[in-house]
Amino acid sequence: MSSPNVSLPDWQLFLSELDAVLTEPTWLHCIGGFVVTQVYGFDRPTADLDVVEIAPLRERESLLELAGKGSDLMRRASLYLDYVGVSSLPEEYESRLTEIYPGRYKNLRLLTIEAHDLALTKLGRDSPKDRTDVRHLAVSVPLNEDTLRERYQTELRWMLTGDPKWIDSILELWIGMIREAQAAAPR
Repeated sequence: MSSPNVSLPDWQLFLSELDAVLTEPTWLHCIGGFVVTQVYGFDRPTADLDVVEIAPLRERESLLELAGKGSDLMRRASLYLDYVGVSSLPEEYESRLTEIYPGRYKNLRLLTIEAHDLALTKLGRDSPKDRTDVRHLAVSVPLNEDTLRERYQTELRWMLTGDPKWIDSILELWIGMIREAQAAAPR
């Protein structure tokens, strides 16, 4: 898979400062609004870089101290790094990660989650913002409902907590929402 076409409007200084403190190659597995906006081109504000993995682990504390909530960098850049750790991720998501901004930084490596996997991370919360993000992905990627359903069934459903029938129903509502967004999109 080729690298997504991305831009760095407000994020370049922030990411450069992260790179400057790293003493070795460090990988961040990115999810959330940062990915929706920077990788998949959705024009909406986001101030955090959600990550589910920082490797090597020994870099996590220094990165969060430098760029986490309440940090000096957050006050200067109005952006911050948010280590979310546990998230509803499809079991095989790592096999589909793609590096963004390859070669731009000395040690920082940002890996983005694939669009169907990203949509599935938002399923359990089902907020209005999540639905808006998924509508955007439905058209911009475009999302494939069979891929979404298959990954949900084989890689995610078994590890979710709560009532699986409720989450199944949310998935089906989202698939209907995806169909509507795709049907309404200009061709």
